[in-house]
Amino acid sequence: MGVHAPSTNGNSEGRGRSGRATIADVAERAGVSTSTASLAFRGSDRVLEPTRQRILAAASALGYRGPNPIASSLRLGRSGIVGIVVAERVGLAFQNPVALATMDGLSESLDRVGFGQLLLPGRANAVGRPDPLQSLPVDAVVFATRGEEFDELLPLVRSRGVPMVGIEGPHADDITLVEIDDRGGTTRLAERVAALGHTDVGVIMRTTQLGDARPPGPVEPVGSRLDAIANRTIRGRLEAVREVFARAARVEAGGRDSEAGAAAARVLLDARPHTTAVLAQNDVLAAGAVAAARERGLRVPEDLTVTGFDGIEIPWLDLPLTTVRQPLRDRGREAGRLVEELLAGGRPAPVVMPVDVVPGATAAPPRHSL
Repeated sequence: MGVHAPSTNGNSEGRGRSGRATIADVAERAGVSTSTASLAFRGSDRVLEPTRQRILAAASALGYRGPNPIASSLRLGRSGIVGIVVAERVGLAFQNPVALATMDGLSESLDRVGFGQLLLPGRANAVGRPDPLQSLPVDAVVFATRGEEFDELLPLVRSRGVPMVGIEGPHADDITLVEIDDRGGTTRLAERVAALGHTDVGVIMRTTQLGDARPPGPVEPVGSRLDAIANRTIRGRLEAVREVFARAARVEAGGRDSEAGAAAARVLLDARPHTTAVLAQNDVLAAGAVAAARERGLRVPEDLTVTGFDGIEIPWLDLPLTTVRQPLRDRGREAGRLVEELLAGGRPAPVVMPVDVVPGATAAPPRHSL
């Protein structure tokens, strides 16, 4: 019986010792260096498109699907996992459309480069229970916490010696931030309301308390006790309104849903029935304010102007909100890009993303000026 020569078809040609094609096999077949082949699989713009296509064709012929992210992580002494800290219980994060859109963009960015993601609660641990950040292997931490500072959590993360990225916070020298132009957007929205002729203005502010819902706070001047508000996003938006409406009032919502916005609007309108415009610090609270106005027989915007912030879709609201639209998914993608750059040894600059004022249909001149 004769001896058969080894097969040279695309399923076995150029295989490593394990019988599986390697990046070196792909590079040899494509006629490039191993480093060039690796750059092509990482999406680097340093590889010309014809070369990239030749490398991908060689990989397809060999049945090579790309680098093994787990093996690569092990060689680098890494887990391949990024910890994502959310404001409170993980379950609550999935009830918030702003958090969902942000995490969608973040996950898309991290998935693209092969990182797994582990959601971690910011302040949900029972007293005496160890924090998962003490033992779980993570290569980097992203704070997706909507401006919460989490001062008590930072020493624990720092002790891990991993890069940290924050979306709107925490604010510290060793955290690379992705922020939006909160102040600029709020100022432009308030100026738009002022230009319509409004002077009796109220603000429904986001809750400063994590955890279960509670009754809304009292009516206070918009600039009252601002230094006591640790969340810079909430505080910055109040400061921006104060610059335009120094005599505005505010009520802190007791929760994060539309009912919390409605409850806060009731308190505000009971105390200040001559209010002609309500500036809510997010769109969900604004939707609640619209519902509370209609309960009283007030028409929006003819009798009461209502504005929001975020630019999310609210299917149950029959009017498009006058609001500030922020790039929710894009800021998540930017956070993922910063993680990738930090883990590659880079020192990326912080990012401030622009926002847009959306006219909507919930703002109009006050009745007395018509």
